[in-house]
Amino acid sequence: MSGTTTAATALRRRAAGAGANRWVVLVVLCVSLLLVAVDATVLHVAVPAVTEDLRPGAIELLWIVDAYPLVCASLLILFGTLGDRIGRRRVLLLGYALFGLASGMAAFADNAQVLIVARALLGVGGAMIMPATLSILRQVFPDRRERALAIGVWSAVAAVGAAVGPLLGGFLLEHFWWGSVFLVNIPLMLVSLPVGRILLPESKGDGRGPWDVAGALMAAAGLFALVYGVKRLGSGEHVTGPGTVLPLLAAAVLLAVFVRRQRRRAHPLIDLRTFSRPAFSTSVGCIVLAMLALVGLELIAAQYLQLVLGLSPLETGLRLLPLTFAAMAAGLAGARMLRRFGPRRMVSAGFCLTAAAVVALTAMGSQDNPALMLTGFVLLGFGLETTLFGAYESMLSEAPPEQAGGAAAIGETSYQLGAGIGIALLGSVMNAAYAPGLSGVPGVPERASASASHSLGEAYEVAAQLGGPAGTALRHAARHSFVHGLHVTLLVSAGLLLLGAAMALRLPRRMQCEPSAPVLPAPREAAEPRVSELKV
Repeated sequence: MSGTTTAATALRRRAAGAGANRWVVLVVLCVSLLLVAVDATVLHVAVPAVTEDLRPGAIELLWIVDAYPLVCASLLILFGTLGDRIGRRRVLLLGYALFGLASGMAAFADNAQVLIVARALLGVGGAMIMPATLSILRQVFPDRRERALAIGVWSAVAAVGAAVGPLLGGFLLEHFWWGSVFLVNIPLMLVSLPVGRILLPESKGDGRGPWDVAGALMAAAGLFALVYGVKRLGSGEHVTGPGTVLPLLAAAVLLAVFVRRQRRRAHPLIDLRTFSRPAFSTSVGCIVLAMLALVGLELIAAQYLQLVLGLSPLETGLRLLPLTFAAMAAGLAGARMLRRFGPRRMVSAGFCLTAAAVVALTAMGSQDNPALMLTGFVLLGFGLETTLFGAYESMLSEAPPEQAGGAAAIGETSYQLGAGIGIALLGSVMNAAYAPGLSGVPGVPERASASASHSLGEAYEVAAQLGGPAGTALRHAARHSFVHGLHVTLLVSAGLLLLGAAMALRLPRRMQCEPSAPVLPAPREAAEPRVSELKV
């Protein structure tokens, strides 16, 4: 029996990998993900150089930064489901080509408008690449235990990319011009295209029914409006302002119509019945909550390190590296932890560990405490990556294989939405706790106090303009208020993480691995099917 079981497992792996070594396929997919993850953050350190060279207006600069994440997040479902229809490898390779062309366009942009268009095209390429990597991974690793290990490596690479982006950008800016942060993508894409075409297997869904073009465009427009409205909130726009209300209302209408349309169609883009599975819907919610905490905390921590402790951007990046290394370790150990503890305990424990780290970080004050930050960031990175790993693995395993692209797109969209909501929500909490401490500072005019209440950086500028005892008092009050706001924000984040721990209790207790079906001995011709005959 063991021999026939082994034969069945080998046959499934050949069918999934289409002759390519599945671990080599994993390496190719991880390189794809690394490029997209790096490009999401590499521009952050180049913004001053871009501003000095191209002289964009305030609105143009905002779109230079936001065009990539806005377009990418809004098109994930469109290209994820398109890959299920026409072939995931085909969409991935098209994404490679577009990403390389857009990188060249961005590197040599001579005005802000060209750079905005290039960044938007990079977002389109990223939206083609990201869900395709996860859905192909779902296909080439049909055995859940191996797939868990592959997802661990995949998530560790994502953590590396997010951290490497600013460091790589800083290095390139010291030796080259700002366009080099985009130009570095081109040789990698030139290698990835032929390698991916040779090694990656093609796969698609069952192909039943026509692809819902109108529904895909509706979802893209609704998600664009939603992410845009959330980003407006995160940038300080008032919740009742037209720039926030109108996009959010448009998003609510478009997404509601999209859901209604999918429920009525015989062959929907996304089978909404999948959300009725507790493991799938809970995993999506856990991804949102985990990213909500991570991105908001990283943003505030970076401000604390630079503006309160006075560290340089490079020193700030180095202080945050332990968080990345801990996340890598959690990703690599995730498969073993998942098998031992199961999704429920693993994800819930990850949330609890992260909440404990966040509470410990409330001991940070106006003075530097490297040991505390090192411990807190290590626990934070390990806990959050444990949570994300367990949630992603459970979500992919719950989705039918023929809908892998749509499921991966939902996971990546949840990731992007959680990040945007985190910046908006925790940023609002931070501002609400920070601003009151700057009213009534002795010797500081009311108008100056109002300007200083917008942010700590602006408070420092106002204090420098005032000078003398009033400027010193304002600077001291702003630092104290910022630290107080940081503590409040950390406590709110801890509460959200504990909510995630409670939500994770709906996940399965154990990691259910499908047993390999035994097969009867067969002639060599039947045991070695041609690739064209394999059903994915």
